[in-house]
Amino acid sequence: MKTKSVFAFILISSVFLFVTSGCKNEKQAEGTDRMLYDMARETTGFTWYKKTDALLNTTSGSGHSFPFLRTRYNQAAASSLDENGKIIANSVFPEGSVIVKEFHDSSKKLSRYSVLYKEAGNQDADSKGWVWGYINADGTVAQAASKKGSGCSDCHNQSGNVDYMLMNKYFP
Repeated sequence: MKTKSVFAFILISSVFLFVTSGCKNEKQAEGTDRMLYDMARETTGFTWYKKTDALLNTTSGSGHSFPFLRTRYNQAAASSLDENGKIIANSVFPEGSVIVKEFHDSSKKLSRYSVLYKEAGNQDADSKGWVWGYINADGTVAQAASKKGSGCSDCHNQSGNVDYMLMNKYFP
């Protein structure tokens, strides 16, 4: 009887260890993913959507699982914002644009970056010239740039998007 209890304990412990640590297969960002992570961490010279860094509640239309977000634009991307900090209708962001969406958890701690970088010549760019990054705040990759936004572009291509951006649609 004791042997069965010990065996059950070892089995349950092994499963617990596998679930809590063995399933995490995210690796540290390298190459393009590292470049996007470094861009995401840089905050100097960025403009916030609607000119505020306040956290917004993620909307029901979002495919992202985090409850809070905020979005910022580098100087090139900000050229496509109006005087109120909203994206100008029918804009096409210029080459060199960097758009960073910060996702925060329920305690409002930064958890993940979603980065779009417009560089048509980049090997990881999609057909519209965007390089997509989905990187955890600790520098591990949630979805590699080499996937060219394959897990994101369908949603970002829905009606009401402006060059893949949905901020105006969901945060008017």
